[in-house]
Amino acid sequence: MTVIDSIPTTDRLAESLTEVQRLIDAYREQPEPPADDEEQSRGYVDVLDALRLRVDSLHPADLAAILEALPLDDRTLVWGLTRGSRDGAILLEVSDAVRESLIEAMSPDELVAAVSQLDTEELADLAPDLPRQVVYEVMAELDEQQRTQLMSALSYEEGTVGALMDFDLVRIRADVSCEVVLRYLRRFDELPEQTDKIFVMDEHSRLCGVLPLRALLVADPDALVTDIMATEVVSFRPEEEAVDAAQAFERYDLVTAPVVDARGALIGRLTVNDMLDVVREESDTEVLNLAGLKEEEDLFAPVIDSVKNRWAWLAINLCTAFVASRVIGVFETSISQLVALAALMPIVAGIGGNSGNQTITMIVRALAMGQMQVSQAWRLWRKELGVSIINGLVWGSVIGAIAWWLYGNAALGMVMLAAMTLNLMLASTMGVLIPTMMQKLGKDPALGSSVLITACTDSGGFFIFLGLATLFLL
Repeated sequence: MTVIDSIPTTDRLAESLTEVQRLIDAYREQPEPPADDEEQSRGYVDVLDALRLRVDSLHPADLAAILEALPLDDRTLVWGLTRGSRDGAILLEVSDAVRESLIEAMSPDELVAAVSQLDTEELADLAPDLPRQVVYEVMAELDEQQRTQLMSALSYEEGTVGALMDFDLVRIRADVSCEVVLRYLRRFDELPEQTDKIFVMDEHSRLCGVLPLRALLVADPDALVTDIMATEVVSFRPEEEAVDAAQAFERYDLVTAPVVDARGALIGRLTVNDMLDVVREESDTEVLNLAGLKEEEDLFAPVIDSVKNRWAWLAINLCTAFVASRVIGVFETSISQLVALAALMPIVAGIGGNSGNQTITMIVRALAMGQMQVSQAWRLWRKELGVSIINGLVWGSVIGAIAWWLYGNAALGMVMLAAMTLNLMLASTMGVLIPTMMQKLGKDPALGSSVLITACTDSGGFFIFLGLATLFLL
């Protein structure tokens, strides 16, 4: 029996990665042993066995994190050493980009053996990434109920409640006593994971309440379920967005929640584990979109794959940078007459970009969390405009005074004050406008927002500062 390490902290996970990498390096650095040299061959195998034992001692989630941190060749080596019975659990834990590389390294028979170990809802999670033939072979091995559940989960779009729901749950009738429920529960070898409540059905098999386990354990055995069950239940429909469900789990401190169809019949449940994954994926997607990345990227992916993931917004950024350069080009004469402008204009653009990113991050988060509606954009814009005016006057006065002191020109200081205030006002306007427009167009509000706000504040900042300088200083 293999003993799994206790769940490591981040530091211990880093130590595990270092140890695995050390064993990989030791294995690769050994010279290929001659065919007739048993002693060298034994040492060659010993290092590989030590690596295999270390890999087997890790929890699937920790091994997934380590696989994501290994270069492709090393990742393939470690993946080949994992026990087949753990492959499915590891595939569930790794990122989509890394999962693709692992699946490519497996034969169809290995894939079938790996995913056959998984529950129906876990199969549904992996099915979109698996070869179609593998999915068919796995489905052929399922019983009729499991096959129906899998087809049901696959029928819903990715990112919906139905695609994530768990079919392993406990349901009871409302007209039985607590003693009957307890006897029923004792018939299970074990309860489904994260069972904090039992779902109560009426005579028409519709959900009518939930019975928390903590209430069941202290209830009078002769009491009826209908008398102690909770009737105010947070439930979801399978077509609802998973992100909305995750927010509800946070709002109501849920561990599990029922999923019901249009007539109120219980068809599955959501668990907090699934919702945590949704929150993490949504957070990762938001960060990637802010930077203009199309999708999550394997750190050690081939160069061409990384280029494909990044080129689109780099091309847009190149265009916006060209626009900014042409704005500067229009004022070449002004810059040649007053060289101080070249030294000061990056300050105006930089402060504007920073302020714009603060605004846009706040707005994107508010939209993602459901704290803001598009109709509220006008009110938020006025508030952000007020903040930008105050910041512009305060910090514009500071940098204006410094410019006056450095160049002995009071008018230049006043231009700096005015330019910074106006650029911060532009930044706040675009910081509200860009994500709300994206939302209205049905796009992710975070998509390329950082790139767009920087483009606006750079070009706008240069134009405002150099334009004011041309009008009042030359």
